[in-house]
Amino acid sequence: MAYRGVSSGEAEASVGTDLHLELSGRGSRREQLMLALREAITSGRLAPGTRLPPYRTLAVDLGIARNTVGEAYAELVAEGWLTARQGSGTHVASRATPLPTPAAGDRARRSAPEARQVAYDFMPTSPDASAFPRSAWLRSARRALNDAPGDAFGVGDPRGRVELRTALTEYLARARGVRTAPHRIVVCAGFAHALRILGEVLEGTVAVESYGLAFHRSLLTGAGLRTVPLTVDADGARTAELGAVGAGAVLLTPAHQFPTGGPLRPERRTAAVDWARATGAMVLEDDYDGEFRYDREPVGAVQGLDPDRVVYLGSTSKSLSPALRLGWLALPESLVDDVLAVKGVREMWTGVGDQLTLADFLACGAYDRHVRLMRRTYRRRRDRLVAVLAERAPHIGVGGIAAGLHAVLDLPPGTERDTVRAAGRLGLALEGLGAFRHPDSAMEPREGLVIGFGAPPDHAFNGALQALCTALPPAP
Repeated sequence: MAYRGVSSGEAEASVGTDLHLELSGRGSRREQLMLALREAITSGRLAPGTRLPPYRTLAVDLGIARNTVGEAYAELVAEGWLTARQGSGTHVASRATPLPTPAAGDRARRSAPEARQVAYDFMPTSPDASAFPRSAWLRSARRALNDAPGDAFGVGDPRGRVELRTALTEYLARARGVRTAPHRIVVCAGFAHALRILGEVLEGTVAVESYGLAFHRSLLTGAGLRTVPLTVDADGARTAELGAVGAGAVLLTPAHQFPTGGPLRPERRTAAVDWARATGAMVLEDDYDGEFRYDREPVGAVQGLDPDRVVYLGSTSKSLSPALRLGWLALPESLVDDVLAVKGVREMWTGVGDQLTLADFLACGAYDRHVRLMRRTYRRRRDRLVAVLAERAPHIGVGGIAAGLHAVLDLPPGTERDTVRAAGRLGLALEGLGAFRHPDSAMEPREGLVIGFGAPPDHAFNGALQALCTALPPAP
C-alpha cells in the first residue's frame, strides 16, 4: 500500500540496498542488465557473497519492468554468476570471479610483503593500539553527541570546537603547565598537520635537533624552509648554539628528546626562551609524550616560561591513538590569525564527533585515568626490557628510559646496519639511530637502536624481547 501520494513502486524502492549500474544502449533491457551485472562482478565491484537488491527495488531504481529484472536474475543464476535461495535473497556466487593467474612480476610483488611480515613492532612512534579505551570513549561519545548544540553540525570553525578548546585549556594548564586560552588554541588533524601549518607561517631557517624524525624535517623543507641542526647530548639540544645559526625558529622536544632520550636541562630551556625574546624568534615545542614519565618528577612545558614566544604542539597520537587524527596548537596571540589564514575559513580536517568526544573525555577525567593506566603499563614493559637485556645482553647499554615510549640501545661501532637487517629477518620492525640523524649534522654518529616498547601487546611482549636479544650483536 502506498502512503500520502507515494506510488507502490516508490514504496517498494525504499526497501533494500542501493546498487549503481549503468545500462548500455545495446540489446534488450534484460541483456543490458545482465551485461552490467557481469561487468560489476568481474571487475570486483560486487564481491562474492554480496546481496543484491530485491528485483522489485532494482526495477524501480532503473526504471524498467520487474519481470525484466527477475528474468535477468534467473539467467545469471542458471549461468552460475548468482545464487538464489527462498527467504535469503539473491547473492553473487562465491566462485563467480575466478582469481586470474598472476604474471611472474605480480607474484614477486605479492610475495615481497609476505617475506617482510612484521611479527613484533618495536617502532618508537607506535603506542599500544589494543589498549584504546573503547568503552570509556563510547560513553563520552554518547554524552557529547546527546548534549551537542545544533550548530555543532553546521559549518565547522577552523579553530576547532569551543568545547574541546576549553577542555584543552584546563587540562594543559593542570597537567603540563601550559598558559593559554581557548581563543589561542587551534585544533589540527594531528602533529604533522600542525607542523605543516606552521611551515606556511614561518620564514627562513628553522633550527632542529641533530637527531629527530626525518618526516618532520621534510614537512618544514617542503614548505620552503631551511633546517639547521643543533648538537644533542645527554642533556638535550645545546640551545646555546642558537645564536650562531641564524634561525627564526627552533623545533625542540624538551620533555623527552626524540630519539636519544632525556629532558632538556633547565638552563637550556631558559637559553632557548631568552634567545627567542632577544631575536623575535619562536620556539616550537613538540610535547609528543610529555605525560609518560617514570623515574623523575614531571617536566613542565617550556611554553609556561613565555606563552608569547613558544608555540606548544600536542596530540593524542601517543596517549590515545594516532588513528584519531587529533592535535592542537597553543599559540602566541601574534600567530593566531596567521595560522587560521593558512588553515582556511572553515574546518576541513577534523570531525566534530571526535572533537566533542575528546572534550568530554578530558572533562570527565577519563583521559587522566587512561594516561595513568598506560603509564603503569609502559613502565612495566620498560622494566621488563631493561631486565631482559641485563640478563641476556649485558654488554648493550640502555638509555633514554626515564620517560616516553622508547629506549636507546647502544651498539658496538660498525654493527648498527647489520643488526637492523638481522632484526628484519626475524620479523622485528625497528630503527637504527642513523635513520634519525640530520644529514648536515657535525656530530660524531652514534650507533644504536631506537626500541619502542609501546606497541607489542602484553601477551606478546616476552616473545618480542627474546627475538630482539637474538638479533643483537654478541659480546666482544
